[in-house]
Amino acid sequence: MAIRPGSRHRWIIVLAVIAIAFGVLTIYSGSAILVSDGPERVAAGAYVPFVLWFNVVAGLAYIIAGIGLYNWRKWAVNLSILVAVATLLVFAAFCVHIMTGGSYEVRTIFAMVLRSTLWLAIASFAWVTWNRRDHAE
Repeated sequence: MAIRPGSRHRWIIVLAVIAIAFGVLTIYSGSAILVSDGPERVAAGAYVPFVLWFNVVAGLAYIIAGIGLYNWRKWAVNLSILVAVATLLVFAAFCVHIMTGGSYEVRTIFAMVLRSTLWLAIASFAWVTWNRRDHAE
């Protein structure tokens, strides 16, 4: 489906760029901890491996979703929803990890709140914008 002039909301472009940048930063920071036994891993403290792995893999999905949103593709709206739901599920599992006495860093809670909020906002805005576009035609 080709993009018609004016069919892509300006905020979609902004959110797409944010998603791509967030993905690049997520992959960079997470990979630095995964592949290093040096200062990056020490600085990470009591990181939770399944959260870290999810975030690194999700970083790729962020980039793909951002590119798709920039090109205003329906699959990218669906991928954004999937990323938001998956992030919330991992956050819930992380909360269970904490409640069962697992070690963690407080900054991970803030990071997961940020990720969840960002992807709920991107997915919601993309979905609403896509559906309004369908009704306008």
